[in-house]
Amino acid sequence: VERGDRIAILGPNGAGKSTLLKLMTLDIEPTEGDIRRNPHLRIGRYNQHSEDVLDLKKNPLDFMRDLYPDGLVTASGLKKMDVPDWRGQLGIFGITGGHQTLPMSTMSPGFRARVVFCLMSLRNPHLLLLDEPTNHLDPGNVKWVIDYLTGLSQVTSIIVSHDIKVLDQVCTHVLQIDNLKLKQFKGNLTEVAEKYVPDLMSYFKLKATKFSMRFPQPGMLEGVSSKGKHIMKMTNISFTYPSAAKAQLTGVTVRISLSTRAACIGANGAGKSTMIKLLTGELVPDKGSGEVWKHPNCRVAYVAQHAFHHIENHLEKTPNEYIRWRYEYGSDKEGLEKDTAKLTPEEEAKIKAPILIEYKTDEGVVKVQKCIFKRFTEGRRTASKGKEYEYEVAWQGDFSTWVPKSKLEANGFKKLIKHVDDKIAALATQLVRPLTQKFVETHLGDVGLAAEFATHTRMGALSGGQKVKVVLAGSMWNTPHVVILDEPTNYLDRDSLGALAEAIDSYDGGVVIISHNAQFVDQVCPEVWHLEHHTLNLKGSYDWLESANKEAVKLAAQEDSYIDGLGNEVQIQKKKKKASKAELKKIKKAIADKRKSGIECWTDEELEEAGFLVEGAE
Repeated sequence: VERGDRIAILGPNGAGKSTLLKLMTLDIEPTEGDIRRNPHLRIGRYNQHSEDVLDLKKNPLDFMRDLYPDGLVTASGLKKMDVPDWRGQLGIFGITGGHQTLPMSTMSPGFRARVVFCLMSLRNPHLLLLDEPTNHLDPGNVKWVIDYLTGLSQVTSIIVSHDIKVLDQVCTHVLQIDNLKLKQFKGNLTEVAEKYVPDLMSYFKLKATKFSMRFPQPGMLEGVSSKGKHIMKMTNISFTYPSAAKAQLTGVTVRISLSTRAACIGANGAGKSTMIKLLTGELVPDKGSGEVWKHPNCRVAYVAQHAFHHIENHLEKTPNEYIRWRYEYGSDKEGLEKDTAKLTPEEEAKIKAPILIEYKTDEGVVKVQKCIFKRFTEGRRTASKGKEYEYEVAWQGDFSTWVPKSKLEANGFKKLIKHVDDKIAALATQLVRPLTQKFVETHLGDVGLAAEFATHTRMGALSGGQKVKVVLAGSMWNTPHVVILDEPTNYLDRDSLGALAEAIDSYDGGVVIISHNAQFVDQVCPEVWHLEHHTLNLKGSYDWLESANKEAVKLAAQEDSYIDGLGNEVQIQKKKKKASKAELKKIKKAIADKRKSGIECWTDEELEEAGFLVEGAE
């Protein structure tokens, strides 16, 4: 290794790329042989945990000053650093102006990565060991990393990355791990592939060659007869973080169906993850903005950008043991803590208030009385006329009744109803997917994790790429109808990416992907959600736009509105059905009887909203 070399380490997941870097830094000891290095060698390290050294409550300027209160040790001695000196040092790494005094918790991953690079530079390292340095970075920050590394003529870099374009632009040498052997070649990836190793060209193509990956199919959804019908939607949503001066997102509208293949793109900090958290209910939209809706039986898998934290608490378990622990009671123990599921004080007060309920006793006698809520039994059925769900509610006094969804929502139970719906949807998979060691092993094999690692290896011994597969398998266990993947390409090798692309192609559910991997996105997603300037622009290929518009028109008879291929909401005018005199007479008599009993019921205006013309009725 010569000074100024930039070496790419290539090899499949589990080949030992990260292990090799840990041996160089003496984080682990070799089982055979020894490691020799210059005792004066200074090493800078960057990996997936590098940001852990940052105090995210502080801004970069204060963080640096507090970390080095006495200044920096240089070749000529201790150098005192004043505020202008630190500003200049941060400026070298593109952290300028207001970014220097911005709390790092509010900064994008790209700017936090620059702070880490700035920290590494303070020791004037001879050697940089970089494990996935461009993960989570937008194209602008990736370009900055490329320019920074290629400008270090006197520093050697050894890089592990799944971003082939970065390696091809940066590296002067290739170190290939092949069957437990190291092979070194001079040149970037393209040159080495052309001159020495033709098989390296497979790194430029997203195709599964060594194994396949398969997602479990989601099954049918009640009332959804077409793959193009919306099963999740977000309409005119705005969101502002509590301490922010202006909204992070404004006027965002998206629709998701079983046929959706959408890529959510934008610069770091544009609001991609925020939008997904709004869609999944992890965050609550601004008061007064639009609505977020999901089919009550729709199951959603959300693989977050930093989903590793789930399995990091279970490293002593095998992947098989982990999934069986995670779903042992039916629902997902690692499910997100959603702001939309938390009751406000007003909502808590409302559900504790007495509710006027009509019900029949076991003897068939109709009773009307005020009842106080105790709990949901988690029973749900379709009302006799098939218009809405009814939920079984246990009341104080040890009796239960079936109550229409609309009445419960009117009395503040909307969030609790959603919790019941989610639990019923999750439990629906238990009959066909037994939580046995053999079945779970097969499920893990479907995402590319061999039985050796799935059932016989503790997760603490898995590589980063293998852990990603465990995270995928864990999220997909309950056969979701929609899969949301936040940066899924990080830590996956080329074969795994190809297998993931093929799994998405054959999957019968909807898919939304946040990724900066242009090659992966182009191959998988014809629909693009582009977040910029705090709002969303919908884009797509010509074929996708034409198909989306045709599907929207086809569904027009079933919806109150539809979104055309360019994301515009088109309202549909429907004719109201005129009730016959006999029907009106029955309706009016039923309303009169209920009102006399003190039971809440529809007004004439509400009947009209439901589609009945009652004007002029006798």
